[in-house]
Amino acid sequence: MDWLGPAEWNALALSLRVSFWATLVSLPPGILVAHALARGNFPGRQLLNGIVHLPLILPPVVTGYLLLLTFGTRGPIGGFLNETFGIVFAFRWTGAALAAGVMAFPLMVRAIRLSIEAVDPKLEQAGATLGASRVWVFLTVTLPLILPGIIAGSILAFAKAMGEFGATITFVSNIPGQTQTVPSAIYAFLQVPGGESSALRLVLISVAVAMTALLVSELVATRVARRIGGR
Repeated sequence: MDWLGPAEWNALALSLRVSFWATLVSLPPGILVAHALARGNFPGRQLLNGIVHLPLILPPVVTGYLLLLTFGTRGPIGGFLNETFGIVFAFRWTGAALAAGVMAFPLMVRAIRLSIEAVDPKLEQAGATLGASRVWVFLTVTLPLILPGIIAGSILAFAKAMGEFGATITFVSNIPGQTQTVPSAIYAFLQVPGGESSALRLVLISVAVAMTALLVSELVATRVARRIGGR
């Protein structure tokens, strides 16, 4: 990408790295939580649903500050990880991945949950009557059927992580080459004279990524809706 300058390329490369790991690490718990919300009937289910979707309601800056309090080097979890394993999230790219993953998690869970709810429970019950365990039924029956939703949820989460700004900049600041993702770089470029062209190029990239994710998610949502209607 010769039309991108070094600072722009560094921000884009870091955003891709952050978004990839945010999506990858969020996927296993996202599937588990989505399955629990779609099929589970347990005390606290609504509370779990509220906690999962809380980042969509809270101001991103609040989410970032809560992450700083929790995962900072003086926080209960961050301090333990730093002292025990030498893992630091605050003001590191790993912290940017954590913040992006938290903000994208509700979108991922929602897409996967929709796919699970579209699966006919009778198919899962049939597997259980043949003596298969719940885990084996999920792996052999449910998982293949919800794969489109998993893919769509992952793409949507990736795009959300690419565009995350408020929580990220609050938790890890805006350090060029270390924590400066595309949204942070756009903000930085707009603060200096002559930076509008660089900001515009990154804005176009962000729009392209977001539109692609929305189109793919819409296609999957349409497919799931048809499956539900065909029951």
